[in-house]
Parts: sequence; C-alpha cells; structure tokens
Amino acid sequence: MADETQTPLLHVSTSPHIRHKESVSSIMLCVVIALVPALAASLWFFGTKALLLTIVCIAFCVLTEWVIIKLMFKKPSTIGDFSAVVTGLLIAFNLPPDLPLWMAAAGSVFAIGVGKMAFGGLGNNFINPALAGRAFLMASYPAAMTTFSKTQPFLKSQIGTINGLTQKIDAISSATPLTAIKDAVLSGNLQPLDFQYALKNLFIGNVGGCIGETSVIALLLGAIFLLYKRIIGFSVPISYIGSVFILFWIFNGTTGDLLATDALIIPTYHVLAGGLMLGAFFMATDMVTCPITTKGRAIFGIGCGILTFCIRKFGGYPEGVSYSILIMNLFVPLIDRYARPKMYGKVKKNA
Repeated sequence: MADETQTPLLHVSTSPHIRHKESVSSIMLCVVIALVPALAASLWFFGTKALLLTIVCIAFCVLTEWVIIKLMFKKPSTIGDFSAVVTGLLIAFNLPPDLPLWMAAAGSVFAIGVGKMAFGGLGNNFINPALAGRAFLMASYPAAMTTFSKTQPFLKSQIGTINGLTQKIDAISSATPLTAIKDAVLSGNLQPLDFQYALKNLFIGNVGGCIGETSVIALLLGAIFLLYKRIIGFSVPISYIGSVFILFWIFNGTTGDLLATDALIIPTYHVLAGGLMLGAFFMATDMVTCPITTKGRAIFGIGCGILTFCIRKFGGYPEGVSYSILIMNLFVPLIDRYARPKMYGKVKKNA
C-alpha cells in the first residue's frame, strides 16, 4: 500500500485555471520570427534606409524600457521578454523610409514610455504601444510621416512607381496607393480598371509606403506562421479584413453590377493597399489590447473595419488602420463586458 503521506495534494489557486508551456518571451520571439519576411522585403525594396530605421526603433524601445524599469519601478528587467523588440519592429514598419532617424527614436521612446510603461508595463497597457508611437509622430511631424520615395532601389522601369500604377508621378506626399485612388474618387475620374494593374505590385510590395506594410505576401507568410503556432486566431483578421472588403464592395463608387470586375477591383485594392494586412494580423491581434472571447474579437475586428472604411472613404486622411485600432482599443473593456459567455447553470433571477 502506498504511503498516504506521499500522495500529492490538490493544488488550489485562483482563476484563470490555464496552464501552458508557452511563455511571454517564447510568444514574442515567435512574433519576431513572423515579422522577418516583412523585414526582408523592406530591406529589398527600401535598402539601408529600412535597416537603419529598424535598428534605431528597436534600440530605443529596448533602452527606454530598461531605463524606466531601473529608475522608476526598480523591478527586475523585462527586456528579455522581447516585447520591446516587437514594439520596435512594428514602429519601424509603420514609418516611411525617408523619415529622419531622430524622429524614429522619438516615436520609439513615446511608444514605450507613454504607451506601455506609464501604465505598468506589458499586460497593463490599454492601447497598442507601437500605434501610439505612430500616432504621436503623425501628430507631431505630419509632413515627414506622409512623404515617401518615388522609387525603390533594386527595381527598374515602370514597376518602381510609388503607387503601383503604370504612369510615372512625382515623389510627393499624395503619391501613395491609397491617396492615388482617393484623389481619383474626389476628382470624379475614378476608373476602377485603371487600378487593376496595381494589384500585383501591391501584393508583391513594389509600391511606396511605410517600410513594413507594402509587401502583402511577406506579411501573409508571417501570419501563417503565427496562425500555425496558435499565437493569433482567425477572428480578428477575418472580421477586420472582411468588413473592409464588404463595405468597399458595396460602396465602391461605381454604378455597375456588384459582381462586375470593376466593382471587385476597388475593395481588393483597399485590402492590399496601406497597412491593413499589417494591422489586421500583427497589431489588432495584440493579446493585451484586444478582447478575450471569440465573439468579442469578431466585434472588435468589425469595428476596426468600419472605422477604417469611414476614414478612408470620408476622411481627409487616406489611411485609417492605425487610428481605427487605437479607437477600438478603448472599447475593449466594454466589448469584454457584453461578450462574456453565460455561466453554465446560472438561472436569471425574476424581476
């Protein structure tokens, strides 16, 4: 007979009763790995400018977190969990290639210092730190944040145009793919078939824009890896991208049949252009700042999609991904409250 004194006792603890072998550092390392294809694409299309921006952003994010912990919290360093590295990568991916390095450093310091550490560090921040840094830079230096290079290095002929179209244009702030289609709508000269040839360039990444958002195929490779590792789910990306596609499909600015080619080009263009793919897979899915339940995440994604559509369609700013995610971050507690699953066996009291 076994000695009863050696029998393991029942361990009782408070919720949540979830045990998993994954740690914060391993999850963040997987995110870094998933961002490598997009980083490689940025180096190919934008050269050393992208590399310098990435190095500066990562370095200042890590340094800022280390300094704040040492001077303010006096807690063990958390820079080894790679969360600051992920924030630095995402900030860099949201910057134009010609942005001065000191601005990139300032945005990184703001992202970590204000967007993350001011609320207690990882797990306590209620908005995405990388997007907070980008919003800070957009408010402080709008001209620098909306000026893009006309052509990318290593590319030749017409395929190097900034908006992915076949015609050459000047390197000005209105030359991005989203601004090109917005200008066409505002001028009343929208011809959807003129934009169909840009879809391939948008998918590959051979267009102007922020260094980490242009190559859809590179972002999808990283997203597939995160989905395979179950670090992110399908709820947010599908609801986000799907709602943007459906809204631009219905309100595409054409008067023809919704199943016609020209009616499908506009929503496809909006899905591939700008930072939608980067935001949907790598920022809206942030574990800390998105809802907990599947239903809540679907609501969150749809809300991001509606806001992105409204900003792109009716706003003066051609892009809307960053602000839509930041705004929906503020509604996460409310969404979690009303998307909670019903308790099993609970009986509603009579009024």
